[in-house]
Amino acid sequence: MATTAGRYQQSAYPFAGIVGMADLKLALLLNAVSPAIGGVLVRGEKGTAKSTMVRGLAALLPPVPVVPGCPYSCDPAAPDPACPAGPHGETSPLTPELRPVTLAELPVGATEDRLTGSLDIERVLTAGTTAFQPGLLAAAHRGVLYVDEVNLLHDHLVDLLLDAAALGVNYVEREGVSVRHASRFLLVGTMNPEEGELRPQLLDRFGLTVQVTASHDPAERAEVVRRRLAFEADPAAFITRFSADTETLAGQVAAARDRLPGVDLPDAALRQICAVCGAFGVDGMRADLVTARTAVALAAWHGRDTVTEEDIRTAARLALPHRRRRDPFDAPGLDEQALDEALREASPDPGPGPDPGPEPPDPDDPDGGPSGPGGLPDASAPQPPQQSRQAADPPPSAPVPPAAPFRARLLSVPGVGEGAPGRRSAARGPFGRTVGARLPHDRPFALHLPATVRAAALRGPHAAVSGTAPILRPTPADLREAVREGREGNLVLFAVDASGSMAARQRMRTVKGAVLSLLLDAYQRRDKVGLVTFRGTGAELTLPPTSSVEAAARRLASLATGGRTPLAAGLARAARVLAAERLRDPRRRALLVVVTDGRATSGSDADLARAAALLRGPGLAGTASVVVDCEASVLRLGLAERLAVQLGATLLGLDELEAGLARHLARGRVA
Repeated sequence: MATTAGRYQQSAYPFAGIVGMADLKLALLLNAVSPAIGGVLVRGEKGTAKSTMVRGLAALLPPVPVVPGCPYSCDPAAPDPACPAGPHGETSPLTPELRPVTLAELPVGATEDRLTGSLDIERVLTAGTTAFQPGLLAAAHRGVLYVDEVNLLHDHLVDLLLDAAALGVNYVEREGVSVRHASRFLLVGTMNPEEGELRPQLLDRFGLTVQVTASHDPAERAEVVRRRLAFEADPAAFITRFSADTETLAGQVAAARDRLPGVDLPDAALRQICAVCGAFGVDGMRADLVTARTAVALAAWHGRDTVTEEDIRTAARLALPHRRRRDPFDAPGLDEQALDEALREASPDPGPGPDPGPEPPDPDDPDGGPSGPGGLPDASAPQPPQQSRQAADPPPSAPVPPAAPFRARLLSVPGVGEGAPGRRSAARGPFGRTVGARLPHDRPFALHLPATVRAAALRGPHAAVSGTAPILRPTPADLREAVREGREGNLVLFAVDASGSMAARQRMRTVKGAVLSLLLDAYQRRDKVGLVTFRGTGAELTLPPTSSVEAAARRLASLATGGRTPLAAGLARAARVLAAERLRDPRRRALLVVVTDGRATSGSDADLARAAALLRGPGLAGTASVVVDCEASVLRLGLAERLAVQLGATLLGLDELEAGLARHLARGRVA
């Protein structure tokens, strides 16, 4: 492992050579000074050097003394008494060994075994003894654990990872192995928000967050390209060029670590921190703790012995943005003006403070609007009459806002799949409860120990050694893989009728609220979503299938209505999207949700029959369909019900989508 870390340090792009991104550099350096902050989540678009920055950080960290030969990197000055490789130092004094800081990387496709550790199968087969094989949480102890695309990791792995980061201990109870070992590391995760958000509960577990974007300054962009080309042409010369700056930064990190215990956090500063966190309405106390630790680390980094208000402001700007989300579709962010106002109000000696900027809008002014604490919109305050009239009676073709979302009922695909881990439909895969055993299909695999022992015992006979009883010696042919049943995420494709008939009596507002509720449900169940809309003369793929349900919610909110109803075109477009996605990801099963009143005022009945046949054809076998009936007239025509029969789909009314009002469906249909 030391060799791996050393290789990264020798070949990685130097941290000091990266252009710009001051906030990200500062957040990483503060965590290097005080790992108790809890790590950094780096949010940004692709190609913004997120991974380059993290890999360069390891070279700045001083080598750590470890117990020689300990795979858990125990500290010789205070070895872990519960270390699985211990006990250390009982028979002779420990001679420390300096080891470069390890940079352990957790890939998106990693399993629980690889992260936490598991039974050492080789030792079981060769020595007949139970032994523990350490995972990445052991390798990262006293080092850096880097998770690229953390938002694409399965929630179960993220929970295990963040629990270990918070507790500093990894507990393993599986396959007859019971082990605990220390696991304290600097956690850095990167993500591209376009590929889906982390749940707010998981966001809160990261200490700091930084949003990075590429610079728009041509000179700065040119310098980035110039340095990258120089690094690729001669990495050794480029690293040497920045070696002095790298050593300076490393020395600053070491000096700040030494200074950290002596930094004073006065009671007035602590009250100010807590007042700011309270003003922004964050949940729990983790925000207060992280902000305090970050402010102390900032003071140490800048060579001060006491925390200042500027330290608190910078700490809040890094620690609070991702903790302010109330709705899953809210983007993390922080109003700098509101932060300045909260700091002034919490200051023990309020002064004039910075320029507050333009006057806030007058609540009585029809062109303005009321605001809540911190300058944030107050949803409970009455809206001005002009705004209320505009929201209630928009132009015929203008987008209408969705109605308030509700808790949607579970719509799942029948049968058992093998798709990506999620929370919607039944599936067999690496996660879930063990329901049986089988011959291994792939390598590596989760061992089913009882079934393996049983296969070895039935194979017999087994040789005896020195007159003793026969010894059970399993062979590779006896290995059995655990079959686990859990849940998978699906592709949920919405085909939404946006024609003029749907706009009547403001039905589109209700329809958008229902679809938004299903999107919230898809977000919680880790699905991919897509949006097809049809109106006028054709259909449009408004949002290609993506893991970013936030993007689907934005497209839905801006969806205009009007024109004829090309139902056949909408279904045909949905069929083409589903067919393309099946080729791209054949293991992910699909759920088609058609939201319509069933009217087809564009296209013939033959066109509609052909489109329905495409969705029921062999190329899309196994695709489940739901028709949401939006018909609202007193004299019902039953057109949506007729469409459901053509598609072999389940028919639901708008009111049946709410979990509390859902009725049981017939066996064998979408549940």
